[in-house]
Amino acid sequence: MEIIQGGVTAAQGFFAAHTAAGIKYKNRVDMAMLYSGEPCRAAGTFTTNVVKAAPVLWDRHIVEETGTAQAVVINAGIANACTGEEGLRYCRETAEAVSGHLGIPAEQVLVASTGVIGMQLPIDRIRAGAEAMLPVLSGSRSAGTAAAQAILTTDTQEKEVAVRFEAGGRTVTLGGMCKGSGMIHPNMCTMLAFLTTDLAISGDLLREALRTDIQDTFNMISVDGDTSTNDSVLLLANGLAGNTEITEKNDDYRQFCRALRYVNTELAKMIAGDGEGATALFEARVIHAHSKEDARILSKSVICSSLTKAMIFGHDANFGRVLCALGYSGADFDPDRVELSFESEAGSIAIFAEGKALDYSEEQATHILSEPVVTVIADMHMGDASATAWGCDLSYDYVKINADYRS
Repeated sequence: MEIIQGGVTAAQGFFAAHTAAGIKYKNRVDMAMLYSGEPCRAAGTFTTNVVKAAPVLWDRHIVEETGTAQAVVINAGIANACTGEEGLRYCRETAEAVSGHLGIPAEQVLVASTGVIGMQLPIDRIRAGAEAMLPVLSGSRSAGTAAAQAILTTDTQEKEVAVRFEAGGRTVTLGGMCKGSGMIHPNMCTMLAFLTTDLAISGDLLREALRTDIQDTFNMISVDGDTSTNDSVLLLANGLAGNTEITEKNDDYRQFCRALRYVNTELAKMIAGDGEGATALFEARVIHAHSKEDARILSKSVICSSLTKAMIFGHDANFGRVLCALGYSGADFDPDRVELSFESEAGSIAIFAEGKALDYSEEQATHILSEPVVTVIADMHMGDASATAWGCDLSYDYVKINADYRS
């Protein structure tokens, strides 16, 4: 697998565009479009929040009923959530605004929205923005990056990744972009991710690969513990790489899964590290747990704790907060067998073992915790399972950002 520059336009046959439609934000781009010249097998995973935004309902129907798509229209600023029948009608109107021009059915146009909940979309601006993007669709790398920038809300930077790998003797490309900074606690923030590949693969295997992969990638991140109404991950495969279609779990399928794991992991970490007000990416690595499920539960509990997040922000090696988060996670373990350590680019330091604090340097610990990427390692000494979760520190700015988000 080769890591390359780019995102959603890296794979053959995919195009992107962006525009400033004035949906909520002034003087900035706020809409993006993705398009494949060929019909795509489509897979998706969506929020488990009972309150689901209209775009989630629209996309889920398409992915589950037809399994094919050819375009995606995305807006930032208004989430189109809690908007009733009108919100669903606007999804169709958005799709129809581009389907005729592209010569594809409206049911092959996916839509996605992010932003304030409870506001109705200005559908006239949405339609105008969609139509404005059609003539400027481009397969260039810059078009993909501009699309990644257009879908941001409180994010501070665009998030995109791309890789190449071999399948059936052909070079295959997989790229992706995402957005998310607050209301991040996926369970399949507002979190949206879009993945494109020129791989030829059956719809069933495409969907299985995505469903399986998000368990250890997007579902292992949290910024604030809030599962959004709009969380969606969409994966489109147009088959233009020319490989023999993957219809069984062979070496080509496993290579695709490895590439998907890398792309989704990197995108997930970008979201966690760009959490609202964050100054550090906070990683919790649990090793030697009794089971995979226990490892996931334990690591997620650590990065979700407000106290551990505040500890990282203050560069304070208050390991009791980590133990506390492990203890209330719901997973069973022996506290006297747990070993804790912190590490970053500044080094590694053991903190706790055999039921008590070790003799460590507070100054060194603070130095290690002051880096932009900090990892806590919890060795449970219970088995062979492991898992990693990603979050961020909790700063003063998180409250400032969310106190006046609607304005």
